[in-house]
Amino acid sequence: MPVAITAADAESRIIAGRIVTWNAEGNTSAGRTMFEKDSIKMSKNTKLVLQHDVTRPLGKLVSFEQDEMGITAEFKIAKTTAGNDALEEAATGLRSDFSVGVDVEDWNNKDGVMAISASNLIEVSLVTDGAIPGAEVAKVAAVENEVSETSQEETQSTTEGEQVSDTTVPEVAPAAETVEAAKVEVKAATAPYISTTVRNPIVDKASYLEHSVRAKLGSEESRLYVAAAADTTDNAGLVPTRQLTEVINGISNADRPIISSISTGTLPDAGMSFEIPKITVAPTVAVASEGGTPSETDQNAAFVSVPVQKFIGQQTFSLELLDRSSPAFFAELVRQMEFAYAKATDIAVGSALIAGGTDGGNRAALTTGALVADFVSDAAVSIYKNTLGFAQNIVVSPEQWGALMGLVDTANRPIFTQTINPQNAGGDLTATSVRGNLLGLNLRVSRNLTDTAGLGDNTLIVTNPDAYTWYESPRLSLQTNLISSGQVQVGYYGYGAIATKLGAGAYRYMVA
Repeated sequence: MPVAITAADAESRIIAGRIVTWNAEGNTSAGRTMFEKDSIKMSKNTKLVLQHDVTRPLGKLVSFEQDEMGITAEFKIAKTTAGNDALEEAATGLRSDFSVGVDVEDWNNKDGVMAISASNLIEVSLVTDGAIPGAEVAKVAAVENEVSETSQEETQSTTEGEQVSDTTVPEVAPAAETVEAAKVEVKAATAPYISTTVRNPIVDKASYLEHSVRAKLGSEESRLYVAAAADTTDNAGLVPTRQLTEVINGISNADRPIISSISTGTLPDAGMSFEIPKITVAPTVAVASEGGTPSETDQNAAFVSVPVQKFIGQQTFSLELLDRSSPAFFAELVRQMEFAYAKATDIAVGSALIAGGTDGGNRAALTTGALVADFVSDAAVSIYKNTLGFAQNIVVSPEQWGALMGLVDTANRPIFTQTINPQNAGGDLTATSVRGNLLGLNLRVSRNLTDTAGLGDNTLIVTNPDAYTWYESPRLSLQTNLISSGQVQVGYYGYGAIATKLGAGAYRYMVA
């Protein structure tokens, strides 16, 4: 049966009403929540605080009563500035609702509703808006003119059952009238019951309870948090599951070893092609007898036309992922797209070296130091004869890199690992670096030269860097919001051109 709140005397400084209603469902910070009958254990030391801030007390509980509907209570308000403000705000309806803060001990999931069956009352708050629509503060009684700032003539005398305000306010319901159900908000003992973000891992009892609730309500993320925290023999529920910002990536990087084996330049600022003049016939000089005719050969030149290509990648994802995820997501996305761009451009340059370079002839597998030296010397001669430049770099597949490191002399001493065996000075290759030296050539390892056989055609390419040039623009990014689908598209792109100036400046390994 409803509990009637009797009026207090004018100096009582009382705020009273129903603080909780049994079985009334509300959408609290824990989700859909309700308190079952007699589910709150009261304490006479309970304080009334402002908006669940326990550092801002307003008064203390002086009496309470439980009935079939819920709990009604009276609070004595302190003679403080905050207490005066609370009386005024409650009287004028500016802050008219009660909200309980509880430590939940037992609850059940009833069709998606958190039904609390046992809890301890920690505090009661005077709030602006509670979680469950319905009731408000039932009575405010204070010393006449203590809250109001109006003159004696403008202020009605405070009598039992009336509210005090700086303006005339409606009468409070008679003593026999039913007190309406209070608005309820679930709250933990020392912090909000549910943290403001679901991404927080389990670090204490409150966060463990939070994720237990969310797991039973269907959150897969919270279920994993709870499972990880419970998988321990000590302090179950208190073992945090941290998510690190480091990213494991064994499939891509920003290395471009093939491009590093040739020269590079800046792409012209306009056009989808450009031209480079190239001498095709050079003047000649010859010995001539006295009065003889000099040698005359006209110089000829032609233009090498270089096409410009666009290299672009795209990612499409939801607005929620962009707005609500860790800031590290977008930074990592851009980084991964840069890795993909590096791979695509390096492959394009490798294809140009293979297409324009000199076929090194059918060769046996490089199983001895002598065979390696024969290949490198042939490449050096071919490149110098045809380009008047020197072989300086060699790019190899990972498999060929391993084969070269494994070559030994007749005493099983490494030939191309000088740091281990200084006696053999054929080069310096190590397993701890993809950069090295092979018979005087700068060696780089590229996964983009790997073929199905591992040691097949085009797995070693010797280059004169001046014979090929990679021209490139700055990398750009483009972001577009798709209103119709609520998604975001991010494009990462750049323009590049590979100029084959002297095709014979690349010499390729070919299998017999």
